[in-house]
Amino acid sequence: MSATVPAPARQEVRRAGIPLRQRLRARGIDGITLLVLPALLALIALFVYPFVYGLVVSFAPKVGPFYENYRKFFSDPFLRSTIWHTLALAFPTTLLSILLALPIAFRVRLMRRQRALTTILLLPMTLGTVLVAQGLLTYLGPHGWFNRVLLLLHITQAPLLLTNNYWGVFASLVLTGFPFTFLLTLSYVSGIDPALEEAAATLGGRAWDRFRRIFLPLLAPGLAVTFCLSFVQSFSVFPSAVLLGAPAGSTHVISIAAYQAAFEQYNYSLGSAIAMIMGVVQLVIVIAVLASRQLFYRGPVGGTKG
Repeated sequence: MSATVPAPARQEVRRAGIPLRQRLRARGIDGITLLVLPALLALIALFVYPFVYGLVVSFAPKVGPFYENYRKFFSDPFLRSTIWHTLALAFPTTLLSILLALPIAFRVRLMRRQRALTTILLLPMTLGTVLVAQGLLTYLGPHGWFNRVLLLLHITQAPLLLTNNYWGVFASLVLTGFPFTFLLTLSYVSGIDPALEEAAATLGGRAWDRFRRIFLPLLAPGLAVTFCLSFVQSFSVFPSAVLLGAPAGSTHVISIAAYQAAFEQYNYSLGSAIAMIMGVVQLVIVIAVLASRQLFYRGPVGGTKG
């Protein structure tokens, strides 16, 4: 009667007859997987290492305990208010961009010359933030064309103050952020099969019902991602807040506070701490928005084009 071979021993016998390359491939490690290494190294060099370095520096204040920079930020009303100033700009501009992009995207997807109109709508993205700010200063300033027309038509008795305040930065963020938001929204809207809307219309569904019951559930995941990306872009506002806003007042955003701490006060530790706080606030908002997708739709999103 032959002796029974233990299970670990049988596994070793099997492994002995299989080449190493095949065993690695079975675990998902092959030549194609190695192509990810350059991107992984670039991610570590450009993001992970600077983030870890900044985090360590933020806990090394010039004086006081290791948490002194964070205590200083949250105990100073002027610094603490930069979070609300930034949110007051980022939230409305992001929401307005999405509200403008949705109907335009629905209209553009049905047009024959879609590329031409899309190119025109994307032009502000190519101009850059500084050039857009300079243009708005010329157009919306007290002596700009917009106020001249209002005075000429006797709509107002005095020039409207639309620059060097909150509204100047708001207009700049909408102009520079809308093309990016529109492009993402158009990609999601164009991916929905028109047959779904046609079937709903055949069954007597009104336009609002078709949007609420068909388009919104299918668009909710994409709109959440669009909101997050547009929000992060608006939250990091810096040139517009300086050129078109009031950096010492209503548009004293958190990025300006980090810049002033690091490059005007030469307190790199405090500047790093403010940058870390800025990242945490963005991360909290992004997680909340992505989690809220479940409130709109929990089912599959398989109604898109193949």
